[in-house]
Amino acid sequence: MRYLPLYAFLLLASAGLSAQTAADKVEIDGQILWQTVTEDGDTILYTTLSEVGVTEPRTFATRRERLLYKRWLRYALIVYPYAKEAIQIFRELEAETTGMKKRHRKKRVKELQKELKEKFEDPMKNLTKMQGKLLIKMIERELDTPMYTLLKTWRGSATATYWSTLSRFYGYRLKEGYVPGQDPLMDAVLQDFDVSYE
Repeated sequence: MRYLPLYAFLLLASAGLSAQTAADKVEIDGQILWQTVTEDGDTILYTTLSEVGVTEPRTFATRRERLLYKRWLRYALIVYPYAKEAIQIFRELEAETTGMKKRHRKKRVKELQKELKEKFEDPMKNLTKMQGKLLIKMIERELDTPMYTLLKTWRGSATATYWSTLSRFYGYRLKEGYVPGQDPLMDAVLQDFDVSYE
């Protein structure tokens, strides 16, 4: 995947302008922009845009693969906000509990679980098996840790074993984690989504 900074266009366009006066910051609809006034009196607004990933169109061996990819892509769009929020919550919890005693950390995790259960229980019940699998794989891919290990670390061995056993009935292997290259079609879908949180 190549990254093409969109502000490069703005830099090239502004390079062609004749003498300019100093740039000032201006706020429009809550967004900070820079404004430059040329010698002719024209006002130019510009900003720095985030990078965009550019990939070549995907090719598939069969029509079935193409349809499966499109279905999984739709499913990934549904679970993407949940994965993004899960990563954010995990990173914040990790930072918050650093240096905490085990007893206090466990108490904080239980409080957070109660809050999250109220917020996400109903939407999560409506996910299909494949949507749930994609959600788990997105999280595992970003954290580079199997879901079983995450459960064991934050909720204990008994809880991790319970969910690992239950997940086997639905075709999941929580101990395996995300393995790049194991399912090329899933890899292609997951590459299109960035759930990282800093």
